[in-house]
Amino acid sequence: MVEQSDRIRARVRQLMPTARDELATLVTFRSIADPRQAPPEQCAGAARWVADAFRAVGIGTVELVETSDGSKAVVGHQPGPEGAPTVLLYSHYDIQPAGDEALWHSPPFELTERDGRWYGRGAADCKGNVVMHLLALRALASVGDSFPVGIRIVSEGSEEMGTGGLEDLVQDRPELFSADVVVIADTGNVAVGQPTVTTSLRGIANVVVHVETLEGELHSGMYGGSAPDALAALVQMLSTLRDHGGNTVVDGLDTAQDWDGAQYPEQQFRQDAGVLDGVRLTGSGTVADAVWARPALTILGIDAPPVVGSAAAIQPRASARLNLRVPPGMDPQRAQDALVAHLEGAAPWGAHVRVEREAVGAPFQAKMSGPGFAALQAALETTYGHPLAVAGQGGTIPLCNVLGEQFPDAEIVLMGVEEPQAHIHAPNESVDPSEIENLAVAEALFLQRLGDQGK
Repeated sequence: MVEQSDRIRARVRQLMPTARDELATLVTFRSIADPRQAPPEQCAGAARWVADAFRAVGIGTVELVETSDGSKAVVGHQPGPEGAPTVLLYSHYDIQPAGDEALWHSPPFELTERDGRWYGRGAADCKGNVVMHLLALRALASVGDSFPVGIRIVSEGSEEMGTGGLEDLVQDRPELFSADVVVIADTGNVAVGQPTVTTSLRGIANVVVHVETLEGELHSGMYGGSAPDALAALVQMLSTLRDHGGNTVVDGLDTAQDWDGAQYPEQQFRQDAGVLDGVRLTGSGTVADAVWARPALTILGIDAPPVVGSAAAIQPRASARLNLRVPPGMDPQRAQDALVAHLEGAAPWGAHVRVEREAVGAPFQAKMSGPGFAALQAALETTYGHPLAVAGQGGTIPLCNVLGEQFPDAEIVLMGVEEPQAHIHAPNESVDPSEIENLAVAEALFLQRLGDQGK
């Protein structure tokens, strides 16, 4: 296997210029799955490119399937040897908007190398993972007559919008997703060069809270002091959702869970998150406890008059959108119920409160046993020369739960090129090319090892 590893490594390294060219082409597509923000032709072009690329590396049957939200999923299948397991390789080609392009140090839709990293929107999340899959399959095909396992590929077209098209497709056409092992390439290592699998994802239970106290605005000089201010009431309600240490405190929710996997060093977190000097981190316990194992409440937005143009008036109404992240082991519906009850109970002065519920998303816990996990762990440790780390992720990937429900016997593993320095979803997103290279080597070795186990 050492000789095989060396051959795959050499081939991947030889193919890295091709990988860079492919990523550069993919990054040029403004594939934002929202016609208000980018022409639909951009997503269509990216989908066609991805489909053609997977055909070129040996996936015999590739098609574009329209999903319930109008996006196109790239799905493909190449059968393996008789009796061999099947592996599904997931990625997504849609991206987050670039945001304020003035904050980028180079054009967001032009792959640019700087200080050894490749910059561009989607370079890591998740077009870098698309290219990683292509690189692994291309390298594997070059050292053998055929793939050692059956391969299914799925590249989603609306993951960043969260509109559920692919989840519906899993239920409508499960045959497109049937596999023994599913590799979700949409996470990353805890640090460059540290092999990591993600085993847990927090769920989500958002609400929008509306507060009303008056029929209309009132002059603050004439009525201020006795007239109930809806914005002040909302601020008071929101303040009850965090204690003085910054811990989330929602009545009825357990907020004391601990993380027992890889830790997230505080100094590294401060650097990754861009925390200002002198500002303390919030929450008790470790960073890993706070971001991977415990519920977290974030105020996403508040409807209130802007500072510029504001009048000397008491506000009759105010609203806020709240994001509650829910760790594995916690029911997101019950968490949302607790949040609604907390807000209603925290309203001061008899203020009228109405809470709108958004759809909940369940947390996910991966299995850390089985031949797929064992083969992947061995491949990652061989490639990187370090023990495997186990991490969580604060975000939500609804597809994991849908696949888990549809295929309860399948092993689902999460990895990818999106390590902390990538700054996904932010200006100046980037990818470290060594992560693309190492993960491509590891994925090729994993597929080879899994195939050998099936013989």
